Amino acid sequence: MSTVPTIVLVHGTHVSSFSWVGLTTELALRGLRTVAVDLPGHGIDGFFPRSYQAPQDPAALAKEPSPLASLTLDDYAERTIEVVRRAAAHGPVVLVGSSQGGVTLSRVGNAVPELVDDLVYMAAYCPVELPSMAAYLEQPENAGSLIANVTAAIAGDPAELGVARVNWRTADPQVLDGIRDCLMGGFSDEELLRFLNLFQPDEPVAIPQSETRVEADRWGSVRRTYVRFTEDRLIPPALQDRFIAEADRLTPHNPTEVHSVAAPHVGPFYRPEVVEILARIAERAKG
Repeated sequence: MSTVPTIVLVHGTHVSSFSWVGLTTELALRGLRTVAVDLPGHGIDGFFPRSYQAPQDPAALAKEPSPLASLTLDDYAERTIEVVRRAAAHGPVVLVGSSQGGVTLSRVGNAVPELVDDLVYMAAYCPVELPSMAAYLEQPENAGSLIANVTAAIAGDPAELGVARVNWRTADPQVLDGIRDCLMGGFSDEELLRFLNLFQPDEPVAIPQSETRVEADRWGSVRRTYVRFTEDRLIPPALQDRFIAEADRLTPHNPTEVHSVAAPHVGPFYRPEVVEILARIAERAKG
């Protein structure tokens, strides 16, 4: 078997594998092998409602059915495990997840810890003591989150649609500024619009509610790293620190390696500091 590791990247909510392109380019130029997963219903399998196109039809956008409504966290985990299993046949696997991608990482770590050499949470949700990602949204450590700025752009009733449908193509300047403050603090207007056009409107409502607690004897047996984004206004640093503390209480014999990067929630992930952190982890995975 090869000793060359594969860095497997799992995207967060409302985006796709394309969110990793700048990072995969930088890592590849260092001679590192990477693969970015498209979770079901995302990327090459993505769904864009007809009413989402210009000119938009707001009334239809609030009602148009979505195929993502039936997807579950099990579907996300199965897709990722398939990629991890294929990559592990050729060498060590470094599994990286951002934002909501963290709950997929946790499911994979519980299911196939023997196939993963390193778990890397990048400003990601990592429920340990509470049952789900959603349970942490009401915790005091999340008080500084500006998530309401994003939910202001939701079209339709998520309970009725089965998805949280965010209109990233809104022309409302106040909503756009709010999204920037939450996800992309410091980005220019040009950078804001460029990133918003990488986003997908629909995400299953079932994912944040899913049971995602980790198991000490399985997930906890894998070496892990948490990359804190200190300017994150979606997952505040205080909540990131709670995830780290809970994980370390669960597995004191296997403490989290922690790095901090002065970045907002979306990075961008190809920042030199992030590239360097992942390159070092990949080098370590060679054994």
